[in-house]
Amino acid sequence: MESPSLPVTAKDWTSTSLHRVLCMQGGEGDVSYVNNSDCQALAITLCKPILISSLQSIKLFTSPIIRIADLGCATGSNTFDTVDTVVETLRQLFTTVYGGGSLEFEAFFCDLPSNDFNMLFRLLSEKQKVDSSKYFAGGVAGSFYDRLFPRGTIHVAVSLSALHWLSQIPEKVLEKGSRTWNKGKTWIEGAKKEVVDAYTEQSDKDLDDFLKCRKEEMVEGGVLFVLMGGRPSGSSSQFGDQDTRAKHPFTTTMEQAWQDLIDEGPFLAFALINLDLIDEETRDGFNIPAYMRSPEEVAAGIDRIGGFKIEKMEYMKIVESSDEKHEEWKKDPVSYGRARTNLVQAAIRPMVDVYLGPDLCDELFKRYENRVSTTREFLHITCFFGVVAFSAIRIE
Repeated sequence: MESPSLPVTAKDWTSTSLHRVLCMQGGEGDVSYVNNSDCQALAITLCKPILISSLQSIKLFTSPIIRIADLGCATGSNTFDTVDTVVETLRQLFTTVYGGGSLEFEAFFCDLPSNDFNMLFRLLSEKQKVDSSKYFAGGVAGSFYDRLFPRGTIHVAVSLSALHWLSQIPEKVLEKGSRTWNKGKTWIEGAKKEVVDAYTEQSDKDLDDFLKCRKEEMVEGGVLFVLMGGRPSGSSSQFGDQDTRAKHPFTTTMEQAWQDLIDEGPFLAFALINLDLIDEETRDGFNIPAYMRSPEEVAAGIDRIGGFKIEKMEYMKIVESSDEKHEEWKKDPVSYGRARTNLVQAAIRPMVDVYLGPDLCDELFKRYENRVSTTREFLHITCFFGVVAFSAIRIE
């Protein structure tokens, strides 16, 4: 993978480098996505009936080969479980309709070049040694905001917990001194209306690009299934409740950790050799490139682009942890702080590492963990992760 210099400037960050560093944390370590994606797995499980229902209602058997694309696959069992669901559902349907016969499946696992494809295919190889529902598999490195396949070749396209990541940070929010400048913050939540509008504009453009590409790539009658971070209808916040707003990994604690790093900058520069100072301008150049769309925004995008008919769309709330785990963490705030920090690192550490460099990245997440571990009220409130799931059929 081609990497920018460390650290990168705000301009590079928004306009030239994001596609090279936006990925989930690879490997199998404590902060890896493989070991920190239980909430995503729960969301996939809850939304699976929407996918199955759409697959059962269509006729795709005009070709002896069914091609499946997982867009923004990351790595780990979540992507494999969904492809397995598609293969098993269509194989059963084919047997019911035709009483047997030959039907083969080809699955393409697609993500940015920064994704840990080595880990993905090692896990897939291990899985397929004991899995009877095999399919041919390949990897495609590229952005799902661009075309990835020839016209009319994909029968089923799925995208799981990926489409809320934007193609870039809106450049307007980095324009120092402007009304759209996201000064003092690292994300959209709680920002000025002008900042929110800039994110919304980027989100609409990205959604349009995603749908245009799938419109070209998919066969008529094909199924598009998307699960993304979302917010409830009518909410101006990225979340549906105040507790979630306070406790979400990207909000209060993240901003406090950055401020701690700024406040302790002179001490860090003295204690750690060759460590640059962190100032407010550095913090203001980092914005998390995520946007939680409402169902209405998704429906509006599909209407704008055309070529798809929505079969079903739902907003769901996913609880952050089980009751048992919640009670366990109440007794051990340090373990909770570590688990919470691992979760956020699995999502954004690669970006922070490139932006700050590895030493300061470590320092930031140490302060993040300390903040979570010592904020005892977090142990008594519940955070929900909102998702929007929809299935759509490719039509003329």
